[in-house]
Amino acid sequence: MESTIRVIIADDHEIFRVGLVKTIERDTQFSTIAQANNGKEALELISSMKPDIAVLDVSMPSMNGLEVGRTIYREAMPTELIFLTMYKDIAYFNAAMDIGARGYLLKDNASTDLLVCLRTVAEGDHYISPTMSHLLVERLKHTERLAQQVPTLHDLSPAERQILKLLADNLTSKDIADTLFVSIRTVENHRMHICHKLGIKGHHRLLQFALENKEAL
Repeated sequence: MESTIRVIIADDHEIFRVGLVKTIERDTQFSTIAQANNGKEALELISSMKPDIAVLDVSMPSMNGLEVGRTIYREAMPTELIFLTMYKDIAYFNAAMDIGARGYLLKDNASTDLLVCLRTVAEGDHYISPTMSHLLVERLKHTERLAQQVPTLHDLSPAERQILKLLADNLTSKDIADTLFVSIRTVENHRMHICHKLGIKGHHRLLQFALENKEAL
């Protein structure tokens, strides 16, 4: 018998949250093990209970869903992330994808999309609400455009690419070192190699490049 997939739901609107739980209960493959009505509570529950999947509202008090997701990503918690949003906003979408979101759902479609999304994520794939598929297309276009403008991006190692993305979040070398559990010297060496490969002179210009191209990295 397959084990039940454990889910935590976080949304500050109780009626909507309860509706999501009832939706999940229609499939015995999943079990809602906890609910949170704000981001801080969600992070505490995820840290202590280590669910397989967390469904997070992007907009919550205390900590928003993206802040919770970034912490989960930095601390390498073994929980897959699905984000809920009311807005078809490319900035929110890119931020969610940058921290490893497996699912991205429009709240208006959550009642019909949630179970499909959970099943897809449980199988190791990504799911985006069909009504927001244009955001993925736009993201891919930005990425392709940057790759054409800066072809040496392909020369970056996975570690260098990760550091470049963290720079795009405006993290310092110390922040990055703490996030990746490496020394500051290691981060600085990676930054130097990135500059060399991309033909960028100076750490300030590298930071500027990362911030300007954050959506495409």
